[in-house]
Amino acid sequence: MAPSITVDNLGKEYRLGTQDSAYATIRETLAAKSRSLWKGAARREKKKIWALRGVSFEVEQGEVIGIIGRNGAGKSTLLKILSRITEPTTGRVELHGRVGSLLEVGTGFHPELTGRENIYLNGSILGMRHHEIDRRFDEIVAFAEIEKFVDTPVKRYSSGMYLRLAFAVAAHLEPEILLVDEVLAVGDVQFQKRCLGKIEQVAGEGRTVLFVSHNMPAVQRLCTRGILLSEGKVARDGDVRLAVQEYLTLDLGQAGERTWQNQETAPGDDVARLKAIRALNGKGEVASEFSVRDNWYLEVEFWVLVPGFNINVNVFLYNESGNLLFVAGDFQDAEWQHKTREVGVHRSRCKIPGDLLNDCTIRVLAGIYSPPSTLRGIERDAISVRINEDLSTSGARGFYPGPWPGGAVRPSLEWEFGYTPSSRQATGRNQSD
Repeated sequence: MAPSITVDNLGKEYRLGTQDSAYATIRETLAAKSRSLWKGAARREKKKIWALRGVSFEVEQGEVIGIIGRNGAGKSTLLKILSRITEPTTGRVELHGRVGSLLEVGTGFHPELTGRENIYLNGSILGMRHHEIDRRFDEIVAFAEIEKFVDTPVKRYSSGMYLRLAFAVAAHLEPEILLVDEVLAVGDVQFQKRCLGKIEQVAGEGRTVLFVSHNMPAVQRLCTRGILLSEGKVARDGDVRLAVQEYLTLDLGQAGERTWQNQETAPGDDVARLKAIRALNGKGEVASEFSVRDNWYLEVEFWVLVPGFNINVNVFLYNESGNLLFVAGDFQDAEWQHKTREVGVHRSRCKIPGDLLNDCTIRVLAGIYSPPSTLRGIERDAISVRINEDLSTSGARGFYPGPWPGGAVRPSLEWEFGYTPSSRQATGRNQSD
């Protein structure tokens, strides 16, 4: 069976600072000619930029793939080419099946037409027959929750109604290929959950889905494969968990220390400023990799510029999916909970015990503040460290041979054991005696 989508050496080039028009007035033509003559040989070529370059991949029927990357990486450009909204500069695309797309809220809707008319219009664009749309019409309206307004022009819809109808049409008109771009960036929580459920249903029916989102938990929930775009090129194509991990550390790298030499530009205010944030091994050395069984330390160093203030340190630890693992602060130590700081360099260090965290990449946010709520300075993604797998049977893993089932933590807990023999076993032993 042929792949559902084939992308071969795809490239898209844009010119910056130009806007082509199909027609020009005599005045515009003369003005352009005048500018051309005035610049003469000094005229410079307009700057060009490649939004996509050398992108190649295949998608099998029924795959659900997450397309991820920073803003400007080329994700939306890729979907616009797949949707035939724009033409590629180089390369080719092969699509096998009808394509339904939700690239922007209400793309393809006519504001003067009613909700009913727009449903039939979009179905016709997809190549569906009238009776096919009839069969799904009630389901679409119910999902969008617009029963009372289905015969109202969509220009009078609220943004929420517009969004619900747009998604309902795209997901229910049975395209073989569904392209979804950031639909979960808007809408309330309940609607987002329904969207996720519908995408899972579509995937379960064997249809192909390309899902673009900055919501990494949603990407990992829906997709098994991830394509990471960076500067218009494919940076990674494979397991979605590894693609998300690389995306979240793309600009951060893996560094166990962050320092500020210039006090004036360090994060903070006139009272206190951050000086350094570092991860340390058991020898007190800066490190960026630890085993799941290692004890290691987080140290925050800061300048106090004005005496007499109570200043505390907070650290927030996130995993590669952007989920908060836990928060800790030196206020948990009773001695420093209400103690004021003198002018000078202070440091607070906490121990992260071994057999606590699962293998993952950790991103650390560190901040200093004065209780109860005066933030002095904060640094997001201050450092990044890697917690590596340990196959030792003496740790939390024990003799379990396979990949650990998941979870943010892998604590080594104390277990107690008991045993009560069954009455049948006791009776059997007596009879045999």
